[in-house]
Amino acid sequence: MTYRDPQYTNGYEFAQGSGYTLPRYAFVTPPELAPGGRPGRYPVVVVGAGLTGLTLACRLAQLGVPTVVLDEDDTVGVKGASSRGICYTNKSLEIFDRIGIFDRIKARGVEWHVGRTFAGHDEVYAFDLKTRNDFRLSQQPAFINIQQFYIEGFLVERLGELQGVDLRWRSRVSALRRNTAKGAELEVQTPEGSYTLHADVVVDATGSHTPFHQWCEVPVTQVKREDRWCIADVRFTHRPPTERHTWLEAPFNDDRAVWQHLMADDVWRIDYQMAPDADPEYVSRQDVLHERLVRQFGPDVQYETVWVGPYSYRSLCVEHMRVGSVFFAGDTAKLVSPFGARGGNTGVGDADNLAWKIAAVVHSGAPRRLLHTYHHERHEAARTNVRVTARTTRFLRPHDPAEWLFRQAVVSLAKQHPLGRALVNTGRMAEANPYTASPLCDPLNPHAGTTVQNVPLRWANGQTDSLNQLLQWAGHHPVVLWFGPLSGPRAATLRACAQAHGAYAVQVLPNLPGGNQTCRELVLDARQRLRQACHAMQADWAVLRPDAYLAATGHGNTQALAQALARTNGHALSTTP
Repeated sequence: MTYRDPQYTNGYEFAQGSGYTLPRYAFVTPPELAPGGRPGRYPVVVVGAGLTGLTLACRLAQLGVPTVVLDEDDTVGVKGASSRGICYTNKSLEIFDRIGIFDRIKARGVEWHVGRTFAGHDEVYAFDLKTRNDFRLSQQPAFINIQQFYIEGFLVERLGELQGVDLRWRSRVSALRRNTAKGAELEVQTPEGSYTLHADVVVDATGSHTPFHQWCEVPVTQVKREDRWCIADVRFTHRPPTERHTWLEAPFNDDRAVWQHLMADDVWRIDYQMAPDADPEYVSRQDVLHERLVRQFGPDVQYETVWVGPYSYRSLCVEHMRVGSVFFAGDTAKLVSPFGARGGNTGVGDADNLAWKIAAVVHSGAPRRLLHTYHHERHEAARTNVRVTARTTRFLRPHDPAEWLFRQAVVSLAKQHPLGRALVNTGRMAEANPYTASPLCDPLNPHAGTTVQNVPLRWANGQTDSLNQLLQWAGHHPVVLWFGPLSGPRAATLRACAQAHGAYAVQVLPNLPGGNQTCRELVLDARQRLRQACHAMQADWAVLRPDAYLAATGHGNTQALAQALARTNGHALSTTP
């Protein structure tokens, strides 16, 4: 079969505007197609070089796992499409900081923290993310807005700086020939011919139109939404406020919903809800967009259209995020409506969760059943995000008279009373999903399975750092944080217990003890921010996973610590995957 250029729609349709100029990456002949080449075998093959696949590849590169990434395109983003994902959460930004691209995102993107919701001309809800406790300790902000293709481009740059990942463009997986718990066989098409790859693990991050669903016979729950939107990326001469503005009933859009966000390059993303029977070609015309902008901003509005096009969406969730050696991640595992930025951010979380588990199996002899906990944890996240966004969808476009009556009552109440404002649902903003039933986390600790913020800290030698750097130092190993002083024998016992379970032990003190302290296993936490972030103010120790999730806390019982570490590394799991 000959290679054909793919169709880049993915729910978007190119309409009008100057569009975005995306980088192009060259096809390089793989070793399998070189003279004398043979089918290659790799620990991991990632299919799809989008946001999720590239994040996973970068984390695997940092953790020393040789990886091949295949993508049928030759660029980032989607050709002829809009900015796509634009809003990145605190947890995603912390992951990008660990990868090494946060500074690039911060320099290019736009930080925001105020959101306002209007019904007609009345403001019915507002929030300021700077007041949220779940962000206040972190080195990263609550949100940064930036076009998705920028982040994907930064990830490609980062892969060029790291080692161990072979990124292959214009390479389409055309068949999955074999898929068992021990490995899979893929057929890959390229402009120069086809070849075979063998992989211990295959991660499908190709998106919602993936053929892997059919190849793996994985059940998929899917709902097509009737809601239609017109997305406009525009650059104004006079800048609106750098805030997230949402209208439930916008007078300038026939009393339908509107979203307004600022992105990088002074480009505003404005999403207009359309009538269910709206003609996609008509609503995306430049003259129709102009009329809409004049109604919103006045007759003197001056702007440049970067991109405009229609958008519709559906929700999707696989029932199994692992089938044999194939793992589903990002939009391949779930699709959600765009309200609340729960799409791309969930894919970033998928990648971070799976990467350290693969590395633990490859490098530390962790049981292979550890990989199945990816399904336990990330399927819970997927189902939660589908459910939360579905509720928002029904609030924005009620399905029946009862739902319309409920929304009218909420809006009326919100205009007069604070109680009603909490019920206004224009998108519950994405957050780091907790793992409430993870077999790797202490089931008796209510905080186990929650994320730990990237707090600042200082090593005993005076070097200023953060929790992310501590986790980078530990690699794919869990970290035991011991809060407070330790006697010499007690410290030796702690280190021995951690080492026996493949973990690193770090002592955390509020002040520097006497003597010349240069020990790498000692950090200073003068304001006890690390202890707060771990919910360990009354505990002696905490166990952190490599993905900055809390596994357990406890008191000075070495046996309890050993049990927590065995659980975190998967050694306490049952033999059934």
